[in-house]
Amino acid sequence: MTEPNPTGPAPDAAPPAPEARVAELEAQLGEARAEHLRLLAEAENQRKRWSREAEAARKFGAERLLSDLLPVLDSLEAGLKAPGADPGKLREGMAMTQRLLEKVLAAGGAMPIDPAGAAFDPEQHQAMSLVDAPGQAPGSVVTVFQKGWRLHERLLRPAMVAVARDPQ
Repeated sequence: MTEPNPTGPAPDAAPPAPEARVAELEAQLGEARAEHLRLLAEAENQRKRWSREAEAARKFGAERLLSDLLPVLDSLEAGLKAPGADPGKLREGMAMTQRLLEKVLAAGGAMPIDPAGAAFDPEQHQAMSLVDAPGQAPGSVVTVFQKGWRLHERLLRPAMVAVARDPQ
């Protein structure tokens, strides 16, 4: 009894007919082509899906933020429509609207940069002027003209500041 040869047909077996081998190879080629076309179609569908998702994110990415800002706008409109011009009530309404807006910004990940008294940091602050400031450390922020803002770790806007000059 002869043992099977793992590298090919048994020595006493007849080789397959050329027509049978050609038919077998054509069937394998047809299967490979079908698999190739299926994979191409799948890749194209995935690309189109990603494109649709990216377009939706671009169009509607700010939807939540804008929805959260609508009550701020409503508050401003109501304040402008209020009869009379009582400065105390107007100031109180503006303060409430400011708190509402700050709450929306914080919920969106925006945090203010208010560097009053801190050391000047060119990564977060924009120096608008150098001023003589007795009693202040040179290079410290003396006046904040406009607060800066960060969105998570990213700077949205630097704080505009005046910086204490070195007395020499």
